[in-house]
Amino acid sequence: MMTVSQLSKRIGIAPHVVRYYSRIGLLSPARHPDNGYQLFSRDDTARMRFIRVAQNLGFTLEEIRHILGLSGAGESPCQDVREILRQRVEENRQRLVDLMALQRRMERALARWEEMPDAPPHGGTVCHLIESAAGARIEA
Repeated sequence: MMTVSQLSKRIGIAPHVVRYYSRIGLLSPARHPDNGYQLFSRDDTARMRFIRVAQNLGFTLEEIRHILGLSGAGESPCQDVREILRQRVEENRQRLVDLMALQRRMERALARWEEMPDAPPHGGTVCHLIESAAGARIEA
């Protein structure tokens, strides 16, 4: 059995992360009978590694909880895992499209603004560079 600090060192994460995962139910540590400290087993180490790998693949803690729940009930979570990742891949593709459009708008605006002089605000303006974008063709 390991304490929070021992588990956190073994996995390479901060102790507060281990405590948080315990608090939200992703880990279920035993309690030391004398002092009430949380005690973790080898299974907890494996579960913690699983959680970290899943997070690195983009799964949220709620999705990980769902996957662990299916597995704990003896059901294969594989179909759900594939579907979650399919959705995440598509969401990321759309984010990349949106990000590239933003990048193009920013580059067009910057190119246009490089030719414009600095100017103090006047008559209710804040920054004439940004305000000039409203009438300019810098859309994606």
